[in-house]
Amino acid sequence: MPQQKIPVGILGATGVVGQRFIQLLEAHPWFEVTWLAASDRSAGQSYGDAVRWRLKTPIPERVLHMPVSNAAPEGAPRVIFAALDAGIARDLEPQFAAAGCAVVSNSSAFRMHENVPLVVPEVNAGHIALIEKQCWRKQSGGYIVTNPNCSAIGLVVALAPLHQKFGIESLFVTTMQAVSGAGYPGVASLDILGNVIPYIAKEEEKMEEETRKLLGQLAGDRVEPATFRMTAHCNRVAVEDGHTESVSVKLQRKADADELIAAFNEFRSTPQELKLPLAPAQPIFYDATPDRPQPRFDVDRGNGMTVSVGRLRPCGVLDYKFTVLSHNTIRGAAGAAILNAELLKAQGFLS
Repeated sequence: MPQQKIPVGILGATGVVGQRFIQLLEAHPWFEVTWLAASDRSAGQSYGDAVRWRLKTPIPERVLHMPVSNAAPEGAPRVIFAALDAGIARDLEPQFAAAGCAVVSNSSAFRMHENVPLVVPEVNAGHIALIEKQCWRKQSGGYIVTNPNCSAIGLVVALAPLHQKFGIESLFVTTMQAVSGAGYPGVASLDILGNVIPYIAKEEEKMEEETRKLLGQLAGDRVEPATFRMTAHCNRVAVEDGHTESVSVKLQRKADADELIAAFNEFRSTPQELKLPLAPAQPIFYDATPDRPQPRFDVDRGNGMTVSVGRLRPCGVLDYKFTVLSHNTIRGAAGAAILNAELLKAQGFLS
């Protein structure tokens, strides 16, 4: 007998990440979209009339005629995927949590909150336990779980096996981030074409703080951040999808290059053990081709959920340097949140 699907809603359904949620949930075996919400100007319209669809696949027929609701908890299902700007999320997400909803958020608003888990299931699935410390959980059963910044996700997936096996002492990363990471309409064409913009507001701070929290240790009702030193340089480039990162790392324990490559390729974790629907069979793919990974060719590996790593070589300042590529709106946004929800269900936090 087919499993009855869990009804879910999407806050910010008309934005680029909201569209990714709809696309990725269309045939999901566990979740079914039954409720959509967006800004006041979209409320009351059908989704097809309210949205400017930007993805390459068509709008799912079932969602096309679904009404867009006001962004309020009344009438919403108990599982909510949130794709909101931070300022709006800071107000709305607690309202839904207080109403008893499980809010699985892509927003930055609560990522660094002491009692809110910031989770990448391959990296720190155990941090989910923090939801039990939230006031909303105690009062209504609701809670908030977040996924990291799109540039931090690819980085921490690549770093996780190195941190586990060898330890990280210091880290230097330079990002080349796709324009889709800025949402729609994103960056004006005359600003980005033929150009590199060496500034993304608060991006470097997010990468540095979130990476340390993700690779930190759960200590009672909070996370003790990892203590390695880190610096990030973040740039916007004229690429549609896919964040590329040049990484240099100093390890606590010396290792040869073959050990690092084996650590990348052999890395498996909780989502693979639980066989979560959106989890890639291979979270990290190491590409030995000298000029890979590249967004044009590699961004969709593992249906956009696999992180590609390549160009491992000695670093003249630290120990090793390598290139990381991840899909910023799938692995780095909507797919990350859905994988978190799958983890929550597998561990008994969703019904």
